[in-house]
Amino acid sequence: MSKQDNKNDQVLPPNHIAIIMDGNGRWATKRLLPRMAGHSEGVKTLEKITDATFDAGVKVLTVYAFSTENQARPKGEVKNLCALIREFFKKKLHRFIEGKIAIKIIGDVSFFDEDIQNIIKDSCAKTIEFKNKTFVLALNYGARDEIVRAVNNAITAGKQLTQEDFGNLLDTKELPDPDLIIRSGGDKRLSNFLLYQAAYAELFFVDDLWPDFKPRRLQEILDQYANRNRRFGKV
Repeated sequence: MSKQDNKNDQVLPPNHIAIIMDGNGRWATKRLLPRMAGHSEGVKTLEKITDATFDAGVKVLTVYAFSTENQARPKGEVKNLCALIREFFKKKLHRFIEGKIAIKIIGDVSFFDEDIQNIIKDSCAKTIEFKNKTFVLALNYGARDEIVRAVNNAITAGKQLTQEDFGNLLDTKELPDPDLIIRSGGDKRLSNFLLYQAAYAELFFVDDLWPDFKPRRLQEILDQYANRNRRFGKV
């Protein structure tokens, strides 16, 4: 049974798609290029997939851009990734404003230099009025870190919590849980991404390295998603 609209029997797109963009470094290595060439190419893919996602009627797109574990990568690569984040906001903000897409950040951005924090804050502020489409960038994000921060906030508040209360302490408190999580690059794991929110998400793992992930692959996944029967633990 597909997820359908009762009025016209049309298959509805997922409300929220989350993507683990894996394989940039391997894409570059296969081509005897520096790893950063793969990350730069991955940004180009992100732009195309963002357009395709919202064109398909999806309301929220969350992408895993920098994990808490990425801090342990070589210092030069971390520095270059931070520069890429800085460049992304400076060069792409106008596209989000033109497309009326709100930017939201999850994760602990205090890790980044102050100028990056200010760029992030400014980008979010300039798009906060947009309500129909939301682009969520996971930066210095780890689900375990997020959950521990939420638990510590609950302890500070000194009260027992319902699931709804706890959800409101997470970075994603204003967002619906993901309906669909996609991971590129061939690995089949969540890698500390949205562990609490992924309870009933449909999971798709594809072999395409992220720079090779095309809008047509996204559409194939959306077609398969439409034919999944999401029972949420029920019959």
